[in-house]
Amino acid sequence: MNHLGLVALVVRDYDEAIDFYVNRVGFDLVEDTARGAGSRWVVVAPRGSRETALLLARADGPAQEARVGDQLGGRVGHFLNTDDFGRDHARMLAAGVVFEEEPRHEPYGTVAVFRDLYGNRWDLIEPAGGAGAGAAV
Repeated sequence: MNHLGLVALVVRDYDEAIDFYVNRVGFDLVEDTARGAGSRWVVVAPRGSRETALLLARADGPAQEARVGDQLGGRVGHFLNTDDFGRDHARMLAAGVVFEEEPRHEPYGTVAVFRDLYGNRWDLIEPAGGAGAGAAV
């Protein structure tokens, strides 16, 4: 095992989630395959990503629907690394992504929290000292 391939994110609607992640956040649509009965296999990933991608999984039933937008109890649970914070922050703001805070400089890098279209909290982060660094907020 050498890397994490997919991380599932429960969404309300495939098309609105694709629109947000592709047109606002700037991800690529890697795959959108019909699976029957209205189900789809939808994968998006940051441009240039070769390993981890996001599986957009439409909620199936009341238990999953109740968790859309709050899969981690309000905690930042997704960390989007960038090699140019200023560029990506400005592009995302212009595309309508809502940030909860102004960018801040921490020992681990430059970071700002944003919410996806459902309310899940993400860090946009340019790690200090290289792309492998991480942060827990």
